[in-house]
Amino acid sequence: MTEQEQINYNRIAEAINYIRKNFKKQPSLNNIAESVHLSPHHFQRLFTDWAGVSPKKFMQYLSIEYAKQLLKDKQATLFDTAYQTGFSGTSRLHDLFINIEGMTPGEFKKGGENLHINYSFAESPFGNIMVASTSKGICHMAFFEDKSKALSKLNNRFPNANYNQVVDVAQQNALFIFQNDWSKLNQIKLHLNGTPFQLKVWETLLKIPMGNLSTYGSIAKMIDKPKASRAIGTAIGNNPVAFIIPCHRVIKSTGDIGGYMWGNTRKSAIIGWEAAKVNR
Repeated sequence: MTEQEQINYNRIAEAINYIRKNFKKQPSLNNIAESVHLSPHHFQRLFTDWAGVSPKKFMQYLSIEYAKQLLKDKQATLFDTAYQTGFSGTSRLHDLFINIEGMTPGEFKKGGENLHINYSFAESPFGNIMVASTSKGICHMAFFEDKSKALSKLNNRFPNANYNQVVDVAQQNALFIFQNDWSKLNQIKLHLNGTPFQLKVWETLLKIPMGNLSTYGSIAKMIDKPKASRAIGTAIGNNPVAFIIPCHRVIKSTGDIGGYMWGNTRKSAIIGWEAAKVNR
């Protein structure tokens, strides 16, 4: 990402944060543009280029009332289709995901000893992102601000693995998720290590179609653990693969956006961006 692109993303993120805090007041284009020190005309053009919709339309997607209405209107479809028929009932994006393989207990216990991990740094509509893969698939994907800290977090997960900074086919296929060409999404595979409970939660998240939202309680019902909302929240918080496993599509039952490992502003941006893509 160039310096100017990073500046533009930071401005968009700042604007989204302003909208999140002030949506009940329905701020004008002038108000939002002023909050990021741009002229209304320049801001309108910059925002529309990034999101594909106007700031006003995007604000509607990010509002709490939109989230509540989306849950009310779409939840039955999510349960009836995704839960009863599995992946075959969800959107093509999630139909094509994923052959989930769990890491063997031996690999996990030894901290990834004898595990070869390729990693690389890339750009996304939501800032810089790190992608790591094994011969079995993507094992790590995270947004980052500092490369050295991002690599350190990966190393902490697999302290005894062998690392190589190289872009491989698995990583390239994974990054297609940010594009409109979905032709290679069926080639994305995940290599995850976690408890059976965590793997079940992450698998369930994959059933939430793009542009839809769910709640912690709804996820609990889908895995037949209706009283496990807190544990599910913990499992979601430990999601090792940003965006592909869409933990950003889970919000509180009140309609509040809730937390996100990579920042609430980024979560709001992703929700709005996906809604804009689906509702064009």
